[in-house]
Amino acid sequence: MAPPPRRLLLVLLGFLAAASLATLAAAVYEDQVGLADWHQKYIGKVKQAVYHTQKSGRRRVVVLTEENVIASLDLRSGDIFWRHVIEKNNPIDQLSLSAGKYVVTLSSGGSILRAWNLPDGQMIWETNIHTSTSSKSLLHVLSNSKVVKDNLVLVLAGQWIYAVSSIDGVISWGKEFTLDGLEIKQVVQSPDNDIVYVVGIAGSSKLAVYQLNAKTGEIVKDAQESLPDGLCGEILLGSSNVLVALDETRSALFIVDFKGESISYNKVQISEFVQDFSGTVKLLPLMSNGIIALQSSSTVSLLKLKGMDGLEVIHSFDQPASVSDALTITEKDEAFAVVQHVGSQIEFIVKVTSDLTNEIIREKVDIDQHRGSVQKVFLNNYVRTDKSHGFRALVVMEDHSILLIQQGAVVWSREDGLASIVDVMTSELPVEKDGVSVADVEHNLFEWLKGHVLKLKGTLMLASVDELAAIQALRVRSSEKNKMTRDHNGFRKLLIVLTKAGKVIALHTGDGRIIWSNLLPSLRASKSGEMPSALRIYQWQVPHHRVIRENPTILVVGRSGASSVAPGVLCILDSYSGEELNSQSFDHSVAQIIPLTLKDSSEQRLHLIVDSNSNAHLYPRSPDALNSFINEMSNQYFYSVDIQKNAIRGYSLQKSCDFNSDDTYCFSTKLLWSIIFPSDAERISVSEARKMNEVVHTQAKIIADQDVMYKYLSKNLIFVATVSPKAAGEIGSAAPEEASLMAYLIDAVSGRILHRVTHHGAQGPVHAVVSENWVVYHYFNLRAHRFEIAVIEIYDQSRADNKDVLKLILGKHNLSAPMTSYSRPEVMVKSQSYFFTHSVKAMAVTQTAKGITSKQLLIGTTGDQVLALDKRFLDPRRSLNPTQQEKEEGIIPLTDSLPIIPQNC
Repeated sequence: MAPPPRRLLLVLLGFLAAASLATLAAAVYEDQVGLADWHQKYIGKVKQAVYHTQKSGRRRVVVLTEENVIASLDLRSGDIFWRHVIEKNNPIDQLSLSAGKYVVTLSSGGSILRAWNLPDGQMIWETNIHTSTSSKSLLHVLSNSKVVKDNLVLVLAGQWIYAVSSIDGVISWGKEFTLDGLEIKQVVQSPDNDIVYVVGIAGSSKLAVYQLNAKTGEIVKDAQESLPDGLCGEILLGSSNVLVALDETRSALFIVDFKGESISYNKVQISEFVQDFSGTVKLLPLMSNGIIALQSSSTVSLLKLKGMDGLEVIHSFDQPASVSDALTITEKDEAFAVVQHVGSQIEFIVKVTSDLTNEIIREKVDIDQHRGSVQKVFLNNYVRTDKSHGFRALVVMEDHSILLIQQGAVVWSREDGLASIVDVMTSELPVEKDGVSVADVEHNLFEWLKGHVLKLKGTLMLASVDELAAIQALRVRSSEKNKMTRDHNGFRKLLIVLTKAGKVIALHTGDGRIIWSNLLPSLRASKSGEMPSALRIYQWQVPHHRVIRENPTILVVGRSGASSVAPGVLCILDSYSGEELNSQSFDHSVAQIIPLTLKDSSEQRLHLIVDSNSNAHLYPRSPDALNSFINEMSNQYFYSVDIQKNAIRGYSLQKSCDFNSDDTYCFSTKLLWSIIFPSDAERISVSEARKMNEVVHTQAKIIADQDVMYKYLSKNLIFVATVSPKAAGEIGSAAPEEASLMAYLIDAVSGRILHRVTHHGAQGPVHAVVSENWVVYHYFNLRAHRFEIAVIEIYDQSRADNKDVLKLILGKHNLSAPMTSYSRPEVMVKSQSYFFTHSVKAMAVTQTAKGITSKQLLIGTTGDQVLALDKRFLDPRRSLNPTQQEKEEGIIPLTDSLPIIPQNC
């Protein structure tokens, strides 16, 4: 019996498609799927470092970073011995070493104290500490020989001080100070006895000093003194009995004797001893006996205490410069380091407090200029074979990288800015074709010749050990997957990332090596201390294949300051070399960036940048781009999601700005619609939309009974999830009866709600991804105490009549009719939800050049694993007992949970 005409047509189309692709097919083996080609670990910008260089055990440095990571690094190579990424809601305030074998960390405003085993990083114990207020906390490890046998650690937070044993975490004693508004700033241990001095500020002007017995916590003595003009809160220990405090105006210093019968002080103006003093200043935590460091906008000054009489300037360094903490090298002597920039080098200077006029070390070190200026320096010493002291320093750079400097050279470096990526994109590699020299494809001719010389020496067995290692690295780099040219299947690419520091880094997807990096000058901190912020990275220009010799370019957009109303900046970079081709500062802010599908004649992609006044600015600013945009402006719409005001708004564009009609590249916006959710019932949790460059292979879906369902493929479809107010917190913060999650499908042009579903007893965090005609989102079910993943598929019913093959042949169909958001669409929605065993922090979906390959859902778990889940498992048409036809279609029998396949993790 002959098959029906519709089925025959589909069979013929499938055969033709298979025949046309037969000569182009390429794949990977099944056992290769899901395997990691490379894996790199980073820690982030270091804000505190503690060395452990005892003769027993491996030399290491334990660091705390701004990404809330604690890690132990090998001092010889910079490799990670161990690391712990702590959740963001438990920020680590400080770390220290205790008894030579414990790493002690204080977190959550002084409320959680933990001890970790130094060799392997395992947690030994955890102690919860009661604190009255959420203020800056301090951690101090007692080092006095009379009390060190107890291995006590002092924790100071708010008006409380606790002594905790570092061996088992047991609280030995706790003391609350009764002075209202007291904020503890310093703790000083007496070298002669078991007395501990606690220094704090009450209000803005009252200085309080308490003497405590370190063994019992008993207050031996206390004193208070009101200082004129108030204090800004910065207090440092100048010497064993003198404190130095900065006044509220930051123009004068108080020199305070705190160990006498009463508190005495002397106020000195900074302008009296610092020449050309201007701008605001701050005290640097040098913590050296009799030496303090003062930083202004232009200089870093080293000052020596002259008792209570005043200070004198020893040396001044031009900014940028950084000063280390003092390091005890003998019983009476301390050393500290200063690192400053000298041309294209950095200068490493070490001084000792006993002879400040001379320098133990002054070395110039060559560094990569794309690392920026020095931010922090941590000094460490070691004993040379001749019994003299040598010094090394861990240097933190502006791009968040770290360097270990020793004997005038960089021993190792780590690109830890990659721990704080704010945006990422991919870029194609150059095409390999006949007539292109190796120097164009690889780095340059010199590198090419160097590689051949090394290989020749290896063949003749003349290569040294280092040269053999270099040969092996060259072989790995020149392997098929690591070439610097485009492959046939498009797997080899450049992964271009934008970091929080404003640095753009290109990684090769073959092995993860860094191809180039560029710390953008427009996104570097200004001399006034204003910190720019990097926002997004986009494709700017992809040249046509006929002019392939021209390199593609990328666009980086940021702000000149941390504020949302700060003026924006724009940078254009070459994708292959990282060279900055152009940069521009805006006279308007950046509230939203909208990449358009339009291009100008040079194939530069058009972008709209919306400012805080809801005016849209067109880039690139060229007549050609303007003409292209004007022709399509009536079809351009955008929306904004305001989580603070709990509203979504849709806009169209008008021809000129209201405030500046002379700027032809500025367009005013018109509010078309708005959806304001009632704050007492719903709060916006997440919003997602389809990617503008997503390719859909077919708009029809053939189901088991040979029927046709047409996908609703509007690029204006957005998904919005809201939660009830009590369910907006952490999991478990609301009862099931108080929690609910609402999912919306909204048309971004008309503001029409196409579909709405409510999940009772559910709460966030919500993660979602939108692709083609479906949405997948992840949430927590409080009633079942399990995570769930739900799927919604939306179909266009207005094309449901286009199922007759005869009508298709005769052209009597509406498949080619344009889809419009102005008319109310006839849609059909199918949905289903499944239990899922993992918590999620990111979701994405695979994309291919033609959209033919079946979709895989990529799920990033909180355990830092990536799980690939076939979209077939999230088919809302799954049933317990699928029919034979549904089985042939590939529908999987329904289960309440989604499977976790180890090979896909």
